[in-house]
Amino acid sequence: MTEQLRLMAVHAHPDDESSKGAATMAKYVAEGVDVLVATCTGGERGSILNPKLQGDPYIEEHIHEVRAKEMDEARQILGVKQAWLGYVDSGLPEGDPLPPLPEGCFALQDVDEAAGTLVKLIREFRPHVITTYDENGGYPHPDHIMTHKISMVAFDAAGDAERYPEAGEPWKPLKLYYNQGFNKPRTLALHEALLDRGMESPYGEWLKRWEEFARKDRTLTTYVPCGEFFPVRDKALIAHATQIDPDGGWFRVPMEIQQEVWPTEEYELVKSHVETSLPEDDLFAGIREN
Repeated sequence: MTEQLRLMAVHAHPDDESSKGAATMAKYVAEGVDVLVATCTGGERGSILNPKLQGDPYIEEHIHEVRAKEMDEARQILGVKQAWLGYVDSGLPEGDPLPPLPEGCFALQDVDEAAGTLVKLIREFRPHVITTYDENGGYPHPDHIMTHKISMVAFDAAGDAERYPEAGEPWKPLKLYYNQGFNKPRTLALHEALLDRGMESPYGEWLKRWEEFARKDRTLTTYVPCGEFFPVRDKALIAHATQIDPDGGWFRVPMEIQQEVWPTEEYELVKSHVETSLPEDDLFAGIREN
């Protein structure tokens, strides 16, 4: 193609872009693809998950600004562009019964109205490919599920001149994918590789509780080879210091084992306006050829 390829990754919170598909984005950036992360919320209600930073009064009081700075650092590491949709984090409700979601949060927005914000960004950036979450949100956080909902509406609406006429010139994205990096085949392969080498696996309990997590088996259609960019992914993840403990579970599998045993990131092709044959190894399969 003479036109530059463009990829948009729609995520719920700052840090999601670094834990889901980050190596894929870094790979495409290195190949000259224009990549934009659309972040739906500011992560204002996210807990401080790094024990080294818990109890810091400045971070607790300025969590929105801190997470925005973390996002900017991760963006630079990955080499991507980034835009905020401007919605407020819904938080993760806990307890029995679950408490109501906070007034005005992202998950309580009207889906069609919130999708219009994403439609505007799609029409401005004009992506050929969009990635987002499945109907379970990847995991059932209200903001992840809402991200799925608005992505599905926006993908179909962006190319329709009669919908959201105030949002700019129509643009029809060609392919829509769900991120499926946390899948059972990958988890099992890494688990068994660690055990075969006489090492402890962090995935044993995960695998026992897979059904409890309500994680149904997904159809993995697309395996993007990006193992050489796993270190970039981890560096971007660590940039989200309030969310990630650099000594925590994310990093318990040695890099060389990850790159040897499972050097891809996985996706589920959901919608395509171009012909492609499955399985794929490229999110732009069927687009490059046309």
